[in-house]
Amino acid sequence: MGRFEHKTEQEAREEILAIVEEYYQAYHKKDNRYHKGDRIPYASRVYDAQEMTNLVDSSLEFWLTSGRYTEQFERELAQYIGVRYCSLVNSGSSANLLAFMALTSPLLGERRVNRGDEIITVAAGFPTTVTPYLQYGAVPVFLDLTIPQYNIDVDRLEQALSEKTKAVMIAHTLGNPFDLAAVREFCDKHGLWLIEDNCDALGSEYCLNGEWKKTGSIGDIGTSSFYPPHHMTMGEGGAVYTDNPMLHRIIRSMRDWGRDCMCPSGHDNVCGHRFDRQYGELPLGYDHKYVYSHFGYNLKATDMQAAIGCAQLKKLPGFVERRRANFARLYEKLTVAEDRLILPQACPQSNPSWFGFLITCKEGVDKNHVVQYLESHGVQTRMLFSGNLLKQPCFDELRAAQAGYRVVGDLACTNQIMERSFWIGVYPGMTDEMIDAMAEMILQAIE
Repeated sequence: MGRFEHKTEQEAREEILAIVEEYYQAYHKKDNRYHKGDRIPYASRVYDAQEMTNLVDSSLEFWLTSGRYTEQFERELAQYIGVRYCSLVNSGSSANLLAFMALTSPLLGERRVNRGDEIITVAAGFPTTVTPYLQYGAVPVFLDLTIPQYNIDVDRLEQALSEKTKAVMIAHTLGNPFDLAAVREFCDKHGLWLIEDNCDALGSEYCLNGEWKKTGSIGDIGTSSFYPPHHMTMGEGGAVYTDNPMLHRIIRSMRDWGRDCMCPSGHDNVCGHRFDRQYGELPLGYDHKYVYSHFGYNLKATDMQAAIGCAQLKKLPGFVERRRANFARLYEKLTVAEDRLILPQACPQSNPSWFGFLITCKEGVDKNHVVQYLESHGVQTRMLFSGNLLKQPCFDELRAAQAGYRVVGDLACTNQIMERSFWIGVYPGMTDEMIDAMAEMILQAIE
């Protein structure tokens, strides 16, 4: 047994984790000091030894699939968001798929989304907010955004409504909450589901009816992504959360192959009725672990990912505050250019956890020149994802057929964003010197 011959398993584990911490200090600990000419990415992982020791701790158990770290993460994220239920999945895109597909469950009766039903959304966003309902056969109804909040134009909601409308599914753009009071009121008035794509807004807050709540907790379902650029990471990963016990049951079923059984991984017969029930046209007493109430997927994450997430979640409040501070500093530095640039504005009644700093160039300022200047001087930039999704190659067939979707209005702001907007990062690893350097280069570029 070598070096562990006279040690208990716990003693051996503690020694290994101590070595991992030393490894982090020697090879992973970063010096964030900025030197002129250094590249400034729009996002990056921010972590310390705890993420690495958690990861190794989980790997030593070799459970691999969901286990104790998953249960801890789901419990603690639900508490942070302010909801009762959370399900860890393998990506934010899977989270959006699962959130939408939950609305297609027969268990929802008349409120179930059927093929041909309509989902209100926006054209300027990330494709996988829209992909699930297009692939299912539901019809996206695209609305414009407003500038400089870059969120859904709530004045067009009633215009978008039809007898086929079943849900609203939209994202909080780059951490800025959309007008949740107006959207929630609209959904309640017409009996519609509301899915908050919270992938870029973890930690954002909104004051609804005098009470401050986390985004993701006001809709019927919220989703998160833990891809490395996001507010926290576990490499790949995502989450779906809700306060609705029926939706939670459906989400868990569809995440776990569509099975009817709710037993945690590695446990059997928790309900005590594994072999004594009748399901569908199966024989009486058919093993409940192999009863499928939905056409589902396997969208689970591993316990190793969850182990990293548990460490990141403890840092999340600090990450959020740093993002807000970086945003405020950058905003202050760029106010001198408001005659040439449109700077982002927070939604009223909100406290955003900013994912990025979105800038729209006014007439006379060439966005392409500004972006290329920044990139050539080491500042990484990004577009507002798809720009206008309807202009993307993936829409060529639908656009040619003029079928499968509806558009309300002319999407003028969406097109303006596609042509004149870009964003840069405010991630928590950025220093004041990095923020100042980005502002300086933007001002140089627009001259």
